[in-house]
Amino acid sequence: MDKPTFRQALKFWTKLGFISFGGPAGQIAIMHEYLVDKKKWISDSKFLHALNYCMVLPGPEAQQLATYIGWMLHGTWGGLTAGILFVLPSMFILLGLSAIYVSFGTIPLIYAMFSGLKPAVIAIVILALIKIGKKSLLSPFHYFVALAAFISIFFLHIPFPLIIIGAIIIAAITRQFFPTFFATNNNKSTQKDNEEEDFYINRNTVIPNIGFRPFRFWKQVSVGVLLWAIPLVAFYFLTSDFEFWKKLSVFFTQAAFVTFGGAYAVLPYVAQVSVEKFNWLTNLQMIDGLALGETTPGPLIMVLVFVGFMAGHNHFGSSLAMGALGLVTTTFYTFLPCFLFIFVGAPIIERTQENKKVKEILALVTAAVVGVVLNLTIYLGKAVILPTDISFARLDYISLGWTVVSFIAMYRFKVNMITWIGVSAVFGLGYYLITH
Repeated sequence: MDKPTFRQALKFWTKLGFISFGGPAGQIAIMHEYLVDKKKWISDSKFLHALNYCMVLPGPEAQQLATYIGWMLHGTWGGLTAGILFVLPSMFILLGLSAIYVSFGTIPLIYAMFSGLKPAVIAIVILALIKIGKKSLLSPFHYFVALAAFISIFFLHIPFPLIIIGAIIIAAITRQFFPTFFATNNNKSTQKDNEEEDFYINRNTVIPNIGFRPFRFWKQVSVGVLLWAIPLVAFYFLTSDFEFWKKLSVFFTQAAFVTFGGAYAVLPYVAQVSVEKFNWLTNLQMIDGLALGETTPGPLIMVLVFVGFMAGHNHFGSSLAMGALGLVTTTFYTFLPCFLFIFVGAPIIERTQENKKVKEILALVTAAVVGVVLNLTIYLGKAVILPTDISFARLDYISLGWTVVSFIAMYRFKVNMITWIGVSAVFGLGYYLITH
């Protein structure tokens, strides 16, 4: 397999930024289908190794996975390109939608299309959950850990970081005393080893300049701190209300560092502080922002940039320009740590691929994450199908029906995911026009 050109990769990363619907599970599924199954740029073992690392980082794992793979393919510029293009389209789309939202209020036709899109997104997430589960749940012990993680977060409301720490501790103890729990199907492993050479980046590929290098580490950290400080310095000298921009920048930097487990893990924290403490927007505006974030491409954490837009817009007397500046500032401070985690950590984590102990521990962490993603799937499904309370009388049968139809269309009849998103938007619009 020849090395893909930077132009070929650029074409895919640009396309991914516009079609990355379905939250992290759907986005990871799209990348896996294209990079592993279709183009064979990266093998399944390398893809899952990178995913395992991204799963335990704070921040949007799909965006960080794209950055990681871009880095493996074309170095730092490849990583920057993949990570930025993953976010840029959704940033501009949300900027336009936010401006429309504050200028014209709720537009029924737009939300009608969203109402058709949401059940399709649920089906996409379920499909991706099945696909990731098949690749991550390698033994009865992995299934047990996934189930335990689901029970912990769904019934016991244990925070996601504690579940990850618990999975690491359980993996370390179990590997020491009960190593047979990690046994997997040897035939599958042998078959995978034979297929590795078909991929450009495979288990035997040696990425240049990997391992821990103190000079590079401190250089990258210093560049990250410098980039973090530059906008703050500009705000200090060029704006009249430095305290607002300082508060915005520091708050979303903090949010980026506690975003374990995806956007839904950090949204309650963001909502509480931005609504109740800073009064940047109202509860209802926060809910509307979540609706916009759910139905645009890119990571769901992009809902934070809507909060940044509303903060600038409301603080500066309904100024669209200040809202746009707030949105761009929020995007910068939300995603800057994500790039730092990858560029600092990826060269180190690449050293661990052939370390059997690290591989088995990270694989068990991924199994725990499957249980957490199942929880998110139920959370999303309930928000769409049972929006008020758990009662058959309150069931949204249209959304439930379209979720089932979407699942069958994409799973049984292999309808293209992006095509079905378009069909679902038309369905939502048509249903609205018929019933109103």
